[in-house]
Amino acid sequence: MGRSQTKRKIGKMNDIAILYKRIKEWLNNFPSQFEVDKSLLIDDKTLTSVANEFIERLKDNYPFHHPLYIGQMLKPPVEESIAAYLATLLINPNNHALDGGPATARMEKEVIADFASMFGFTNYLGHLTTSGTIANFEALLIAREINPDGAIAFSEDAHYTHLRVCNWLRVEAIQIPSDQFGKMDLNYLESELKKGKIKTVVATLSTTSLGANDNLEEILNLKDKYGFRLHIDSAYGGYFKLISKKYRTLALYDLIKYADSVTFDPHKQGLQPYGCGCVIFSDPSVGKYYKHDSPYTYFTSDELHLGEISIECSRAGASAAALWFTNRLFPLRENEGIGQILSKTMDLTQKLRNKIEKYDLFSIYIEPETNILTYFPQSETTQQISNISNQILNNGIKRKTLWVATLKVPSEKFHKNHPFIEVNSKDVTILRSCIIKPFEDKWIEIIIHNLIDLLR
Repeated sequence: MGRSQTKRKIGKMNDIAILYKRIKEWLNNFPSQFEVDKSLLIDDKTLTSVANEFIERLKDNYPFHHPLYIGQMLKPPVEESIAAYLATLLINPNNHALDGGPATARMEKEVIADFASMFGFTNYLGHLTTSGTIANFEALLIAREINPDGAIAFSEDAHYTHLRVCNWLRVEAIQIPSDQFGKMDLNYLESELKKGKIKTVVATLSTTSLGANDNLEEILNLKDKYGFRLHIDSAYGGYFKLISKKYRTLALYDLIKYADSVTFDPHKQGLQPYGCGCVIFSDPSVGKYYKHDSPYTYFTSDELHLGEISIECSRAGASAAALWFTNRLFPLRENEGIGQILSKTMDLTQKLRNKIEKYDLFSIYIEPETNILTYFPQSETTQQISNISNQILNNGIKRKTLWVATLKVPSEKFHKNHPFIEVNSKDVTILRSCIIKPFEDKWIEIIIHNLIDLLR
């Protein structure tokens, strides 16, 4: 079978069974001298009944996979990652200790090495997590252990995770105001740094609201001046490092290598099923803060077990396997694989932005820096904009013609960007779309048509 045929074949959902079958054959090589326990047998009638109810319940979802879903950052995993995940579940390895998942633990270490190289880390310590929340928790936990009495600062546009984590860790949190473009106010940050309490700063590369990037270059200058620890939350944007040289707004991603830690989520831009987050530290010595012992776990190898550098114990080896498999098929390169996919989403975001502006019925809220686009229906007052935005959201869902998301913006910031609109409400609800599917191209005109239809 030729290369093109192989690529075409594995991409079909019906052929997910190939990997499943191969692993099943391997399992059947082991001698079987037992029968299935009767307590595990299910009669066909019961199975059919429960399966029917199960399918009906799953239908109560939005079509996240469809090009007309341009709402939240819910990117469907590619079929290849699903295939690898399901096949690995037959073994169900645990990437806590090497004896729980020797093969998938090695896969995890390999993908971490690839990601560290992508960011430019020469020395590093990292692992996968079940979510971006856990990844950020670990990064801030290490920050607290290094500076027990230090405060942690982050933008008010940073993900709400950071405030929650600071509360959990009993660490003082200092929220720094952001400007009308969603970026951390660095003058305000420096005024707080002068007080001497802040020992860790969290910079966000692609906020989940506006897709805004904090000014990492200037933050690094402040780091040199005040000596704080720098953590980068790039849960949504981390993969943009691959195309940082192609897009002016992404150039800051080349500076990630100067941070102390970074988090990002392969289940957002990396084509993976939930949940797959990641944390990487630029200094391997932070592993000492994870130090613990287990009398029955770490015994099969003198090599470092992943559970020794993670706050989580049991973690799905299937997640690492799916990521490893996907990265081999869609490599971490600028002009192919993940980089090519991200470039398409960036270009499609600009295409939709231009189409929206052309019809003169909507206005762009701020210029997109990533593949998150914010816009609003043209109207005379902020309250009218909120009302119409909510109508578009709800009617799109009701008619099943378009799924967008909404975003509440403080009217004070909205007014700075659009001073000719009368402010008569505390907040303004605008529209927000994540253009994260590379196959949206032929649907842009349909999206615009449906958007205008919902407006009218």
